[in-house]
Amino acid sequence: MVGFQEQLQRDAASTERMLASLLDAQTGTASRLAAAMRHAVLNGGKRMRAAMLIGAARLAADSTDDDSPALRAAAAVEFIHAYSLIHDDLPAMDNADTRRGKPSCHILFDEATAILAGDALQTLAFETLADEASHPDPKVRLALIQQLAVASGVAGMAGGQMLDLEAETGAFDLAETKQMQMMKTGALISCAVVSGGLVGAADGKLRTALMSFSRHLGLAFQIADDLLDYSSTAEQLGKPAGRDKMQGKAGFVALMGYDRAQNEAQELIEAAKSALAPWQAKANYLCCLAEFAITRKT
Repeated sequence: MVGFQEQLQRDAASTERMLASLLDAQTGTASRLAAAMRHAVLNGGKRMRAAMLIGAARLAADSTDDDSPALRAAAAVEFIHAYSLIHDDLPAMDNADTRRGKPSCHILFDEATAILAGDALQTLAFETLADEASHPDPKVRLALIQQLAVASGVAGMAGGQMLDLEAETGAFDLAETKQMQMMKTGALISCAVVSGGLVGAADGKLRTALMSFSRHLGLAFQIADDLLDYSSTAEQLGKPAGRDKMQGKAGFVALMGYDRAQNEAQELIEAAKSALAPWQAKANYLCCLAEFAITRKT
């Protein structure tokens, strides 16, 4: 039986191949733009969101035989994630020079190219989902597109980023910070998990459980990020550390204290796993992913 870490690595490798294949299929004469897109997407990363989607699809389909139906949806989520990181790193946003230990897109190329690379990756995500190769049922493809659009827009990442910028000049309390992070980080995580359920044809009971699981996981994931930002170095993270404190943002550690934030993350993960308890061992991969989300070092 394959262990969790080995399966996570296999899923990451499969996702990486799909991402590279979809990027290779892009045509046009804007070679600098294509290079910037590849740099942003194929520069490492644990592919956690992809793994969540693939794991949810396996659970829903009750099968580990063929992950190919989930891989294109997973790639679409990763394209959106990469686009958001490009834009997050821009001087007008978080002004970060490194990402995963490498130069940020706007540093290696330039700001205009980075903006266009983010734009192109966003549209590529939806192009990928709209293709018949992503799922034979057009209703499922439409549902996947809608999920990803909502998670990316004003009620999701874009809105969350706007609130994050406002947090630099306004005093956000704990409830406001949770709302911001559920939009900025949690929305795409929820989208990944729920999309996996769609691909795997989850029934109503499982869809409800996956939504509950993903909401708890999304908030725990961001608390873990705040803990890492507080306790790790830039070399360990592969990106600037301590940025929330420098920019005056009220993160979870600042509002709750380190120990309480750590306990809160663990409680959220326990709640996430409880949502999948009826599926017992079949949900083990997703439950291990949830634990990994708060024990990871980067």
